[in-house]
Amino acid sequence: MCSGAVSHGTVLQLCKECRLANLRTAEAEGLTEKELTALVEIALSDLPRLGAPDTFSPEQLVQIVALACEDPRDSGREISRWTPRELADEAIGREIVPTISPRHVGRVLSQADLKPHLSRYWLNADPDDPEKFAQEVKTVCELYAQAPELHQAGVSIVSTDEKTGIQALEPKCPTKPTRPGLVERREFEYIRHGTLCLTVNFQVATGQILTPSIGPTRTEQDFVNHVVQTIDLKPDGTWVFIVDQLNTHQSESLVRFVTQHCGLDDAGLGIKGESGILKSMPTRKAFLEEESHRIRFVYTPKHTSWLNQVEIWFSILVRKLLKRAGFTSVEELRQRILRFIDYFNKTMAKPFK
Repeated sequence: MCSGAVSHGTVLQLCKECRLANLRTAEAEGLTEKELTALVEIALSDLPRLGAPDTFSPEQLVQIVALACEDPRDSGREISRWTPRELADEAIGREIVPTISPRHVGRVLSQADLKPHLSRYWLNADPDDPEKFAQEVKTVCELYAQAPELHQAGVSIVSTDEKTGIQALEPKCPTKPTRPGLVERREFEYIRHGTLCLTVNFQVATGQILTPSIGPTRTEQDFVNHVVQTIDLKPDGTWVFIVDQLNTHQSESLVRFVTQHCGLDDAGLGIKGESGILKSMPTRKAFLEEESHRIRFVYTPKHTSWLNQVEIWFSILVRKLLKRAGFTSVEELRQRILRFIDYFNKTMAKPFK
């Protein structure tokens, strides 16, 4: 017997030493390897512990999660989003729990993968004709699925769009590079040197960027020139351009180019704004998306930029180059974009799933 208090840790250590002593005794008695292995596992294992009881029941936690999914204004709180502190206050006020800290609320939200502090923009298509909308989406998606097979057959399917207003911004002071313990530090103030518009084709089957066009404007003729230089890669090939419904993608110049390049009769073209194929954007669009043409255009429905694969590539361009780079002129911006495209095609290009 020993006098005085003995700590819990001391008791556990004594128990472990006792089990190790028993192990040494068993080894001396000549036990088999299997029996010794079992004793080793017992000796090295810790004693079972009950642990502290849960502070909140599953029902209470579910109610807190449900509360975080409500509009704060429904609780009389004139704020746009919940914070852990206000959620804790509301949960106590509704008698969901007698008490809870904002930090614990944060842990509950984390476990439920809820992030009230984050949001992102979302645009609903809201089509006037849902059936037509569904068919247009289906057409684009089927082309994406068939792209590898069509590519083998000589049909080039490209997702095409413009990225406008790319700014050539030069920080007023040099960027300080990252070091151990310090993140990269970029100067807040900058000098504007102008903007450029980038038009590219994302080849769906291969993930390559084809014939980028970079210039100061985005006009009807700019887009036609871009299509011309793209088709020059395979002048006699079959081309399908997936584009949005911007007016320059349904222009008179584009109709006349397709008519001439495909050897079609121009007798029915008519006059823009008055008659024939050129009369209006709907009539020009119907002509340009005609499946019998060797060069044709497939249009994504309005407000569905997410359906155009080149938009994914634009986000890569922003993250990899534009977001953190500085440019002393629009010409430097142009050259950096072209070099990035070359680097992307050599090292990162692959079809999107």
